[in-house]
Amino acid sequence: MTSGVSSADFGPRLKRAREARGTTLREIAARTKIAASALEALERNDISRLPGGIFGRAFVRAYAVEVGLDPEQTIREFLEAFPHDTVTVGSPYVASEDHAAVEGSRRSAQTALKLAVISVPVVVAIIYFTMARASAPAQPPPAPVAEPVPVAMPAPPPPQGAAVSEAPLSIELVATAPVGVTIIADGVAEAARTMVVGERRALAVERGLTLSMTNAAALQVTINGQPTVPLGGAGEMRTVQIDRDSMASLLAPR
Repeated sequence: MTSGVSSADFGPRLKRAREARGTTLREIAARTKIAASALEALERNDISRLPGGIFGRAFVRAYAVEVGLDPEQTIREFLEAFPHDTVTVGSPYVASEDHAAVEGSRRSAQTALKLAVISVPVVVAIIYFTMARASAPAQPPPAPVAEPVPVAMPAPPPPQGAAVSEAPLSIELVATAPVGVTIIADGVAEAARTMVVGERRALAVERGLTLSMTNAAALQVTINGQPTVPLGGAGEMRTVQIDRDSMASLLAPR
């Protein structure tokens, strides 16, 4: 069921709700850690100034909470007013075709067909050699041969200079304000999500971590129990690589 909110009326409707509440954009920016310029662009329906996907919807949700609107209903109206791919991607309110499942089914069917083509000549060969062996005259069993007694040999020492495996990096994230994050740990990407105030996330990585944030000042990071320097300013979108090479430059001086 649609709400009937047009794209032209969406931003002004948010602005009217804010003014009716007697709240300024600077006050909302200070509480949400979202840049006032992004909030002003939202009221003007200039969604090109907002980050895409889950991050843009996180901005709308935080704004709705501050002006007393229902955040879930406001998100639905936002998706209805701006049904673009950059806005709706990853939303649970927008149905999308599971291309990964379709592609997986297609590849499975191709694999099964290839196995069937390969197995036919193999089965024919097995039947042929089985019948030929049954028709051949019986041969006397070979004379037993004494088997050599195995001698246990000591394992060779590791070569000099061989690399010694290092313990995983222990990384903890703590949100001090709503912040959208995307994590790629040891090359495996996780779905983008919004961390709420006080939420903690602990990770153990072998090679490294790529961390993208919509509000760098809202995320506190520790590496092996040591805090890092601030990763950015309020409302600043940052992407940071954390690994053994960059760790020394990220850790705050003791």
